Amino acid sequence: MTISAVKDITLEKFLMMPETKPALEFLEGDIIQKPMPKGRHSCLQYELCNGINQITKKGKLAYAFPELRCSFGSRSIVPDIAVFTWEHIPFLSSGEVPDRFEQSPDWVIEILSPEQKSNKVIGNILYCMEHGCKLGWFLDPDDLSILVFLCDRQPILMEKTDILPVLAGVELKLTVDDVFGWLKMA
Repeated sequence: MTISAVKDITLEKFLMMPETKPALEFLEGDIIQKPMPKGRHSCLQYELCNGINQITKKGKLAYAFPELRCSFGSRSIVPDIAVFTWEHIPFLSSGEVPDRFEQSPDWVIEILSPEQKSNKVIGNILYCMEHGCKLGWFLDPDDLSILVFLCDRQPILMEKTDILPVLAGVELKLTVDDVFGWLKMA
């Protein structure tokens, strides 16, 4: 849902606004509210973050953040999952994770919600790729497919037993069926 199409608001002014739930995103002057996550979305988001972090956190390879605001270029977006390699996490001098991330994630994962426009969501993934992101996943729970974006080739539609690419050095082997299998909890 578009909240505002005011072209004179700046990214800096947007970032001074209070946070909302669901989150607002700033896309080059437009303010768009993300839909409230529902069951399938929440389940996939949790399982993916958990699966990635179980493999990457201990070895300080990467960390998957759910709903992390990332502000860079002319946008401030809140990907469903933003994965940063350890060396790209802008730790504070205390060693803590900061509140502000002013760069594109290394790996961005978006899960399509029924209320979302797929081209807007894909547009955010492409924007991340233009700003240094190495990998993007676009999950469509309705057709059980994942569109994969890599910086050196055209997007790849992956289904069923296709093994999904991950960041270099991450020892995580998942198929599309594995990911959507998390939805079956019975």
